Amino acid sequence: MDVVAFFTEILKFRSITPDDDGCLKFIAEFLGDFEARFIEKNGVKNLILSKRFGDGAHLAFAGHVDVVPPGEGWQSEPFTPLMKDGFIYARGAQDMKSGVAAFVCACRDAKNFNGRLTLILTSDEEGDALFGTLEALKILKERGELPQFAVVAEPTCTGVFGDTIKVGRRGSINGKILIRGVQGHAAYPEKCVNPVHQIAPLLSRIAGHDMDAGSEFFSPSKIVITDIRGGMEVCNVTPSELGIMFNVRNSDITSADDVKNYLQSVLEGLNFELSLKQSSKPFLTDKDSKIVRAMSKAVQKISGVAPQLNTKGGTSDARYLAEFGVKVVEFGVINDRIHAVDERAGVKEVERLYLVFKELIENFA
Repeated sequence: MDVVAFFTEILKFRSITPDDDGCLKFIAEFLGDFEARFIEKNGVKNLILSKRFGDGAHLAFAGHVDVVPPGEGWQSEPFTPLMKDGFIYARGAQDMKSGVAAFVCACRDAKNFNGRLTLILTSDEEGDALFGTLEALKILKERGELPQFAVVAEPTCTGVFGDTIKVGRRGSINGKILIRGVQGHAAYPEKCVNPVHQIAPLLSRIAGHDMDAGSEFFSPSKIVITDIRGGMEVCNVTPSELGIMFNVRNSDITSADDVKNYLQSVLEGLNFELSLKQSSKPFLTDKDSKIVRAMSKAVQKISGVAPQLNTKGGTSDARYLAEFGVKVVEFGVINDRIHAVDERAGVKEVERLYLVFKELIENFA
């Protein structure tokens, strides 16, 4: 079974988070000469596949088989792959069964590799992701089998296949500010403590504020306000409190403590509460590391494109690998329809992605 045929088969599984719908078992049987370890926790299924070829480097490929719900308005049934005009349409085509198919087939066909290959697959990346890749990594660490290097096959390319390798990701800090005042009649403002009036002259120091100047691979860590609300939606009563919600996509330069300290200094003198939650941490893999150099070389050889290295986008399971000290990059097909109606991946992209991973494995000395 070639990579396109395998890709088409795994697209048929209705693997909506966290149900893998049998997809992981199918993959384990496909790689029958790899040692398989199934892990299930809190309704999440994970699969670790591993094979030792020699005593060299330990290289892993990681990905997820779960997908988001398809929604309405598709031109075809979302879990019945449609091949049309050089594309395959199905939910999960870009995010990320194309990547899974490519590295599964590349690992199956690996011959000239003097080390260990490991595949880490989960049914919970699109959800809370608490018992997916993270759980698999904990088990690998307990067994002393953590990989040195890893590739997460998320869709990374933007315009043409081969144009982007992700070497890191920004973190995400969610925050809430609650400013307390004294409610009263709008006709007697001197008897009120109006939190709206209190925050108004300070808002420009919060909204859109850059916590740092950015770096070679990261944009500035900006405070982005996502919600402001207070009052009872009437014109003659001042609010007793005002709530502000915000998010900071932070680089490795700015921490949650930096955000906390800055906001406390801005809001000094007000009666306020501030809560922060770091939902994901930033990471950056050295551009001169073995995995970045090898991946760049493989991509350029197969695609003819010199890939750019960046950290744009949201979060992925690559952050968990980085937390465990694994040198990790992300590379996959073009990302232009993930989570959308009529999600699709180019047939030639999937074939070339397989060749990129095969090239990486064969030359990862």
